[in-house]
Amino acid sequence: MWDAVLCILIIGGFFILRAVLATVFFFYLLPEGDHCPNCDAVTVRVQSRGWNVLLPRFRTSWCYECGWHGLLRNGPLTPTKPSESLTEHGPP
Repeated sequence: MWDAVLCILIIGGFFILRAVLATVFFFYLLPEGDHCPNCDAVTVRVQSRGWNVLLPRFRTSWCYECGWHGLLRNGPLTPTKPSESLTEHGPP
C-alpha cells in the first residue's frame, strides 16, 4: 500500500512540476511591450473582457499591419508623437 501511495506522489509531483515549468517557460517566451512578434510593428491594445479578467498580467493586442492578434506581456510602451495639428497650430 505504501509503495502505491509513494508512486502516485512521485508521478503526481513530476506532473505538477512539468506544468509549472512549462507555464514559466511560455510566460517568458511571450514578447514584452507593444511590438508585434511577427513584423515588429506597434500593436493596438484590444479590450477583451475574458482574457483581461483571467490573465491581468497580459496585454491583448492586435497588429494592424500583419493582422496578428494575441497576448503580450505588460512592458514598456512606444511613446506616441503629438498630433500634427497640435504642433502646427498650437493647443486649442
